Amino acid sequence: CEAMSTYPRTYDFIHADFLFTLYENKCEMEDILLEIDRILRPEGGVIFRDDVDLLVKIKKITDGLNWDSQIVDHEDGPLQREKLLF
Repeated sequence: CEAMSTYPRTYDFIHADFLFTLYENKCEMEDILLEIDRILRPEGGVIFRDDVDLLVKIKKITDGLNWDSQIVDHEDGPLQREKLLF
């Protein structure tokens, strides 16, 4: 995976819809999250929408990056495998 051609701390908010499912066999999760951390401004926000199993792994990494994050249910209810991480 390559870094995005953008300056550090450029974005206030990032919404990633199934980004980790899309790149699951192409890039390491840690590399994607480090790149997001690089381009996100301090106090910026993210929404990751993906499969709950991936979001649990992502949450462990974001906790290590000192992000304040939580996993919440999909708008269609708790029985959906798709969840959101804020």
